Amino acid sequence: MSPIVVGGPALFLGDGTPCVALVRPELDVNDPGLRLAAEQAGVTPEEFAGESGVWQVMADRTDGEGRTFELPELADGDAAVFADELLIGLSGTGDCELELADGVLVLTVTSAGEGRSALAARVVPPAAEEGGPLDLELGTLPVAELRDEIAAFRRSLA
Repeated sequence: MSPIVVGGPALFLGDGTPCVALVRPELDVNDPGLRLAAEQAGVTPEEFAGESGVWQVMADRTDGEGRTFELPELADGDAAVFADELLIGLSGTGDCELELADGVLVLTVTSAGEGRSALAARVVPPAAEEGGPLDLELGTLPVAELRDEIAAFRRSLA
């Protein structure tokens, strides 16, 4: 089957698995892969694509535990503010904690010296979703690479 092209802004935090991602997928109903998948599923491309442009949080741990859920109330501006706060947190020398969507995602940034920061996340599904909180240690990552990822994410929101 042809791959389905998924566009839209995406911020991935972590170095492989474990990771946390904030994404707003956009599917093109004219994409050949999507049209083929819709035909095989016996639905229209529009039905197969579903609602596009809804923010999602995805979290995955190395033990196979993960969470994925939609945040329909999250606006692009909220995602941009989160990214800006993360940039500010990476610029500081102390620890900081950031929240997105009333605590659905809580990110802790700890300076690890030598141009690196340690990231940890707690993902708490909204009340309507199943599953409890998921804690993730995202690793000690190079601040310069994190800043580049966040800058690309901000540009994708424009």
